[in-house]
Amino acid sequence: MLKKRPILKWILISFTSVILLLFGFGWWFISLLPSGEMNQNVSTTQVSDLPYLSQDIIPKRGKILAIVTSTDIMGNTDKSTGYELTELSRAYYVFEANGFEVDIASPLGGEPPVVIDDEDMGKFDYAFLNDSIAQYKVKHTIPVKDIIPETYEGVFFAGGKGAMFDFPENKSIQHIVRDLYQSNKVVGAVCHGPAALVNVTLDNGHPLIKNKTVSGFTNEEELLLIPDAKVIFPFLLQDKLVAQGAQFNEGSMYLENISHDKNLVTGQNPWSTWLLAETMVKELGYTPKHREITPEENAMMVLKIYDTKGSHEAKKLIEEICVAENKPLARQLIASHSVVAAMRGNIGRFFNLVGLTSYAKSKSKNI
Repeated sequence: MLKKRPILKWILISFTSVILLLFGFGWWFISLLPSGEMNQNVSTTQVSDLPYLSQDIIPKRGKILAIVTSTDIMGNTDKSTGYELTELSRAYYVFEANGFEVDIASPLGGEPPVVIDDEDMGKFDYAFLNDSIAQYKVKHTIPVKDIIPETYEGVFFAGGKGAMFDFPENKSIQHIVRDLYQSNKVVGAVCHGPAALVNVTLDNGHPLIKNKTVSGFTNEEELLLIPDAKVIFPFLLQDKLVAQGAQFNEGSMYLENISHDKNLVTGQNPWSTWLLAETMVKELGYTPKHREITPEENAMMVLKIYDTKGSHEAKKLIEEICVAENKPLARQLIASHSVVAAMRGNIGRFFNLVGLTSYAKSKSKNI
């Protein structure tokens, strides 16, 4: 009995030490993230505060239709869903800034459910929430059955997991896509938005996406966040696109990636929205208006450099962005990717990305 006591003592000491170390690491990790005060500073952003939208106004060039989901619950679960705000707001303002009036539609019309992730919100997203015109449109969406396709230069499908339920079988959506695509107008979709494309058949009898290069939310991205996605959703988007004959372009998890196949433009995830919308503008025959790169996009560039060239080059890019160019960088996005790495059991990547987050904080003037 006496011999066991020292063992128990050392077990308790070791256990307590581990708990304290984990607590200390957690506190330090949280300290790397921007303060909530920074989000409060941008939450009141107005359209007039953004030169991209308020200066050098481009004359109207036509209209683009944005379509969002009307579904608020994921299948037979109690999990809420809707359209992703950032996927609509960013595309909406790219189109508006480049001279295209945007109408917003949904399968049921009226006010659709929305998913707002505070951690992903930036100035343009808050401006959208504070924009009375945009808010009127999104709270009074047009039922897709009332849409006249030929009045639009293109259509954009925002994502949100609800799109998996009410986009694929909707005959009006299929008609809109087929009409615009065959008229050489532009069809764009991001994240789960490409669910709108999976059952579209062209007049020649072929699936729209057959032999087309497309991107969308990947199986790996879906299953990491929702392990039982195969049960909840009618299909996994990547699987369905491939089954319909698409050449699926899969990029790195949760990093910007788009596919541009003539007048069909698709994006992998929410972080692909800016590039996708500007590519749609290019496909319409215009050079996109100059736009200041966002802090989130700067963080995406760092993550891409890390993936391709390693930590050393990623740190050089952080220094270039934060010090040489004095530009903001959303280091919380790098931190979130470190969490993804931990979830996948990639401990080396986890610590490397935590290190990059810490380095970004040390180089940032906006602590």
